[in-house]
Amino acid sequence: MSELILYTNTMSRGNTVELFLKILDVSYQRVELEYGESMRTPEYLAINPMAKVPALVDGKIVVTETAAICAYLADKFIEKGFAPAFNSPERAAYYRWFFFTAGPIESAFTMKEIGIELNEEQQKSSGFGSFERAFHCLETGLASAQPYLCGKNLTAVDVYVGCFLIFLCKYALIQPTPLINQYIDSLALNNEIKQLLESLGLR
Repeated sequence: MSELILYTNTMSRGNTVELFLKILDVSYQRVELEYGESMRTPEYLAINPMAKVPALVDGKIVVTETAAICAYLADKFIEKGFAPAFNSPERAAYYRWFFFTAGPIESAFTMKEIGIELNEEQQKSSGFGSFERAFHCLETGLASAQPYLCGKNLTAVDVYVGCFLIFLCKYALIQPTPLINQYIDSLALNNEIKQLLESLGLR
């Protein structure tokens, strides 16, 4: 079996992938890249033409984008139990919240952070509509969590969505609601996530 290589930076979304690798308890090689020229070398651009991290190399396979890497790892190590069974009802929620968080939620928070607010007409053609609408939709998912997004078992999508919410809370980009706090409390039952929360001063 080829060794997994994770290209990342300490101040990047690669932290989510690294946390998930630790939860999976699989070995990997970590390659720290500084922002700037080290991400623009011909060698790294051949891995990720976007010149961004994280990127995962698994032999001849390259996976970029944090959500995609987490989903790939969950399926690669499916015996670990962090992905719902194929064709199960839980798989639908798994896909839904992965793609929703990587798409509309990520876009909504990016626009909010840089201070851009779409008018009503622009909201009609945007993938997320408005920050308020996207955030409300996410909370409907958290409200139905039992206690996780796909039911009773922690999955890769919880690690992805959870890390997103944890870092938003850490940097005061959102005010945690009772639903968010309840969800994060459920995530903290995992020792690796609990340690992350403690290291960020959130527990």
